[in-house]
Amino acid sequence: MELRVTESADTELSIEIGGEDHTFMNVLKGALLESDDVTTATYDMNPEQSGGQTEPILTIKTREGVDPLEALEEAAGTVREKTTSFRESFEAAA
Repeated sequence: MELRVTESADTELSIEIGGEDHTFMNVLKGALLESDDVTTATYDMNPEQSGGQTEPILTIKTREGVDPLEALEEAAGTVREKTTSFRESFEAAA
């Protein structure tokens, strides 16, 4: 996974996430939207529509005073916890 910040401001962050598809992006977006500090979380797989950018770009907007990079870090931790819990449950059921 390759990450590249494309835009950054106090309450907004756009980051290109190389090598990922809708599956991962939807999970990450969902985890971001679970936070009360995140006002908007969206991603676009092809923002230039004419054969340009094809890696997903995630855009996060947060409430005033909340660092969007910290919100992303928290959401990534949530995704990790949920996948670990799922894996443990799956292995216990097998």
